[in-house]
Amino acid sequence: MASKYVDIDEEAAHTQRFSDIAGEPCRMLMPIQGYEKKSLVSLEDAVEPIVSYVPDVKRMAYIAKMKCAELSPGGLPIDQAASITLYSMEWEPQEECLYYVLNQTLRNENRQKVKPWFLYLRLILTALAQLPSSVCNVYRGVKRDMRKEYPEGKTFVWWGFSSCTSKISVLQNEQFLGTTGPRTFFTIECNSGKDIRKYSCFKAEDEILLPAARQFKVEACLSQGKDLYLIQLKEIQPPFPLIELVPTTPATKVPTAAAVTKVPASLKPISSSAESKTTTTARGRIVKN
Repeated sequence: MASKYVDIDEEAAHTQRFSDIAGEPCRMLMPIQGYEKKSLVSLEDAVEPIVSYVPDVKRMAYIAKMKCAELSPGGLPIDQAASITLYSMEWEPQEECLYYVLNQTLRNENRQKVKPWFLYLRLILTALAQLPSSVCNVYRGVKRDMRKEYPEGKTFVWWGFSSCTSKISVLQNEQFLGTTGPRTFFTIECNSGKDIRKYSCFKAEDEILLPAARQFKVEACLSQGKDLYLIQLKEIQPPFPLIELVPTTPATKVPTAAAVTKVPASLKPISSSAESKTTTTARGRIVKN
């Protein structure tokens, strides 16, 4: 079926990647390994083995590569750059998006299911390895109460790739956390974040991508009132690697504001008079006719 881009002014956009948290098992699984032995191939060849899992992936890979060619972001070979762009793309149904299927697979305890993804993992992780790692505070959230899953002091692993934003204001949009109902706001002190704004399909979201199999510790779990909860995480290094990685660029300190210990007022319920002033994220998305 034909797909088309829809402008944000015509239809409210929703970026599911930033809320792709609930599916994490939060338990130890076998490490992710084997992909690093594969050779680097083109994006077209990398997605060939996953066509049966992501039906529209060939066309989306073509779009991702064309977007990179038009923008000429530089710094990365086009196939590596396009592998990041493809990860950031969203279309309907969500369950057939590459990022969604990939992360569900990485969270599955059956590591045999990861094998069809080896060529793509080799490509995108090689691309991310060329980008400097950032020591900074990043944010993501989900419209549900996650306190039971993340009690203070808990150490856990996010096995999927984690899309975060460097700007708290991005999460105030109703399409992200909103201002009503159960919501959990994660503030993350990370040391492996990759700034992918130059390569993301949606640059306005200031996306920082954490690679797969990152380990964290819950530093604090706080109630902010009105069904809003704040969970502070700190990335920690496990004694042994949970994913075999290609060589990476050393982490660099990124100047940021102090870590958030209280959710900004912009994320709390707003009056009807102020509601019209709430900003939206400038972006488009792909839907099927």
